[in-house]
Amino acid sequence: MYWTYLRRELAGRKKQTIIVAVGLAVAIALVIVVNSLSAGVRDAQAQALESVYGVGTDLTVTGAAAEPGEGGGQRFEFDSEAGETTDGTTSVSQSRLTADFMRGTLDASTIESVASLHGVAAASGALSLTNITFSGEMPDRSEMQQGGQGEAGGEPPSGGPDGAGGSAFDLNSFTVLGIDPEDTAVGPLSAVEVSEGRALDASDAGALVAVVDATYATTNEIAVGDTINVGGSDVEVVGIITSTSSDADTAANVYIPLDVAQSLAGLEDVVSTVYVQATSADQIEAVQAEIEGSVADVTVSSQSDLASTVSSSLSSASSLITNLGTWLSILVLAVALALAVLFTISGVTRRTREFGTLKAIGWSNGRVVGQVAGESVIQGLIGGAIGLAVGLAGIGIINLISPTISSTSSTTGQGGSGQGGGPMGGGFGGMAQQTATDVVLHAPVTLWVVAAAVGIAIAGGLIAGAFGGWRAARLSPAEALRSVG
Repeated sequence: MYWTYLRRELAGRKKQTIIVAVGLAVAIALVIVVNSLSAGVRDAQAQALESVYGVGTDLTVTGAAAEPGEGGGQRFEFDSEAGETTDGTTSVSQSRLTADFMRGTLDASTIESVASLHGVAAASGALSLTNITFSGEMPDRSEMQQGGQGEAGGEPPSGGPDGAGGSAFDLNSFTVLGIDPEDTAVGPLSAVEVSEGRALDASDAGALVAVVDATYATTNEIAVGDTINVGGSDVEVVGIITSTSSDADTAANVYIPLDVAQSLAGLEDVVSTVYVQATSADQIEAVQAEIEGSVADVTVSSQSDLASTVSSSLSSASSLITNLGTWLSILVLAVALALAVLFTISGVTRRTREFGTLKAIGWSNGRVVGQVAGESVIQGLIGGAIGLAVGLAGIGIINLISPTISSTSSTTGQGGSGQGGGPMGGGFGGMAQQTATDVVLHAPVTLWVVAAAVGIAIAGGLIAGAFGGWRAARLSPAEALRSVG
C-alpha cells in the first residue's frame, strides 16, 4: 500500500514533482560539470608541466641565482686568421655553449648528497645550456688584421646587416640539456618517447651524440644520422624524441650526455638542476626540508611550487572554475534545496485534510512522516537522474569541442624549446626561462562525481522530507479531526 499511495501522490502532484526535480537536476548537473572541468584543468596543468618537470619527479634542486654581471655576458673573439676569405669577403662563424647566466650552478657531488638522503628514491642531474652561434660576413679582412683582434657581442661590429662596409652578422641559438644517459627515469627525459632512431643509453657517456626534439628537428630539417654543431663540435643525431603529452613540447631542443655537455661548455663537475623522486608522496615535504637543511645555498621546488608559475589562459580557466564555478554551484544547489523544502512544506500544508483523514483512520505520526519523506526522496532521485544525464551530456559536449587553452610555465630547471633563428634566436642566454604550451582541455568523468550526484539527490530529498515530515508531525489529533469534519 505504501508504494501504491506514493505513486499516486507523485502522479497527482506533477507540477511540484517537476519543479523540485528540475531544480535539483540543474544544481547536480552544474556540480558535475564544474568538478569535471576542475579535474580537467588540474590534468591540463600537470600536462603543461610534465615536459619540463618529468614524470615521477617530485622535487627539483637548483643553485642560487648568479649576481648581476657574474655571468660576464656573451662575447665572441676572432683572431686575424679566423674565417675564410672569398672574393674579398671574409666569412666568420663561431659557436659557444654557455650556461644560463641568470641562474646558478651546483657541484656535481650534490647529486650523490641528495640521493643518499632518507626518503629519496632516485636523483638525477642535468646541465641546462644554450648554444649560441655567431656568424657573419665582412668585406675587408684587413680591418680585422689592423685591430689584431675583433670582438663581437650582441651587436655587429660594423653597424649590423646594413651598417658601414656592408657587413652582415647573425646570432642563432638553441637550448641544450646535458643529461645522465644512465639515469633517464627521473627528470625531463622521463616525459618523452622516441619517434625515430634511439634514445641515449649508458654506452653514450663521453660520446658526441644527441637526441633532438621533433618540432625543432622538423623546423630545421634535422634527421637521424645528421650532424649538428654544438659548442663548436660536430655531434651526431641518433634519435628524435617527442613529448608523451601530444600537446606539450619537450624541455629542450637538443639533449646530449652530461659529461659531454660539461666538457663542451667548460663547466667540469657542475650541474644546473638535480631532479628528485621521493619514495612516496607522503615523503615529499620531509625530503624537501631535509635537502634544504643538508645542502647549502640551494632552492628546492616541488611540483606544486612550479604549478604556481603557470599563467596564460590555463591559469584563467583554473581561477574561473575555482572561484566562479564553485560558488555558482553552491548557490544553485542552495536555491534548489530551498525550493524543495518550501514546496514540500507548502504541499504538506495543503494536505492537512488528507493527513487528518489518515491519522483519523489510525496512521501514526511516524507513518505520515515516512510517507512525506519517501515522496521527497523519490523527487530527489528523479532530479538526480536528470541532473546526472544533463551533466554527462555537458561533459560530452566539452570533450567533443575539445577547447584548447594555453599555458606559460616559468621554469628554473631548463630552457624551453624555442626555435632559435633570427638575430637573437630563442632563449638567448636563458634570460627568459619560460615554456609556452597549448593544451587540449579534457573533462574526465570519475566515479566519485557520479556518486556525489546520487548523494546530493538523496540528501536533497531527505532534507526536504525532513522539513515536510516535521510539518506533518505537528498536526495534532484535534486538527486532524477538524480537517476531516
